[in-house]
Formats: sequence, structure tokens, C-alpha cells
Amino acid sequence: MDENKKIKILLVDDDQDIQEFMTYNLQKANYMVYNALNGEQALEIAKQKKPNLIILDIMMPGMDGISVCEKIRANSKLNKVLICFLTARGEDYSQIAGFDAGADDYITKPVKPAVFLKKIEAMLRRSANASTTVLPEKFISGKLEIDFESRLVFVNKKEIIFAKKEFALLKLLVSNPGKVFTRDEIYSGVWGSDIIVGDRTIDVHIRKLREKIGDKYINTIKGVGYKFNKD
Repeated sequence: MDENKKIKILLVDDDQDIQEFMTYNLQKANYMVYNALNGEQALEIAKQKKPNLIILDIMMPGMDGISVCEKIRANSKLNKVLICFLTARGEDYSQIAGFDAGADDYITKPVKPAVFLKKIEAMLRRSANASTTVLPEKFISGKLEIDFESRLVFVNKKEIIFAKKEFALLKLLVSNPGKVFTRDEIYSGVWGSDIIVGDRTIDVHIRKLREKIGDKYINTIKGVGYKFNKD
């Protein structure tokens, strides 16, 4: 775990008991931890420290986690940082709103230390693996153009903003046009096989992809999964 000493994590939660509990477990795993009790403080620390990962509570007084996430994604110097939401809600709303804002993943309270650390490790590992993967320079299909090197997507020459998981899902589907990717393959390829996500997580991301690039590119294969149609 010595390599964790170079990884900076910003923990944002207005509950000091949760802060102390999660900070203890992160520091025990040798991560470098910074703390913020509200959204405004989180933005300032993020700009100064440029963390690798931000663990962000959704429900906070003043600027909530959704707003903080949107501001971070709008900052060109911070928009590639991993963001994991903390939510006490069980409803899909929090998850959908978090993904819409640009979150990479979420953890539901109450947090179990072993599961929490495992999820953090998996997020960081997937991010590191993605940064070293050799990709084709561009993918073009009709009015859709994807620049893998710069991680940009254009529809009708207009740049479309994608959250990290949205882009990862799109990249997976276009890696083999016409292939039907099962839900298990998508979970493993985008979120990691050791990560448990909500049943509707894939559906939410597919919906967002269709909203951004159009309905014709992605087909639902009922009871199996999804495939990408190339023009």
C-alpha cells in the first residue's frame, strides 16, 4: 500500500463523525486525505491540491454535492478527477442526478470500511488502466465522431460533454460495432467485476448516451444487453 501515499483524496461531508470515520480508514490504507465540510470549501481545496479522487456527499447545506460536481466538471484543470458520491438515499433519483452531474460512481451510507476501500481501489485501478490503454485515434460513424486521444465526442461537428462513465460505456460499445455486449460484460468493462452497482445503472447510462448521440446508434437486445450500430 506504499503506492497509495502518492494518491490524494478529498473527502467532503458536513458530518464530522463520518469525516473522522472515513478519514481514519483512508489514512490506514496510506492515502493522503484532505477534508472539507461544505461545498465552497471543497472547491477551494480541489483547486489548490488537485486530488486524484473526490468523495462527495450529495446532501449538504448550502452548495450540495450535485452543484459541486458540476462546477468541478466545468473546470478544465479538474474535470478529469474521479468523483464518487456519498448518498444516504436508496432511491434511483440520487444515483441518476449524480451521474447526470458527471459522477463516476457512488457509495451508499452507512459505509462499511472493507467495501468502501475496495470500491476506492477499484475506481483508481480502472482509471490507471484506462490512462495506459492504447486506443485508435478516431472513430467516425455518420454524424458521430469520437476522438479517443483527447476524449472528445462530436455530433454534427458540435462537441458533446460526457461524464467519465458515459465515455467509458460508449468506448466499450464502439470497440466492436455489431457485437451484443451482455450486462455482465458491461458491468465488468465499465465498472469492474468487483464492484456492485444498482440494477438501473446501465439503463441510466444508456439513456444518457442516446440523449447525447441519438437513438439510432444503440440497440437494446431484450434480455441480453446492448449493441452499437455503425452507419
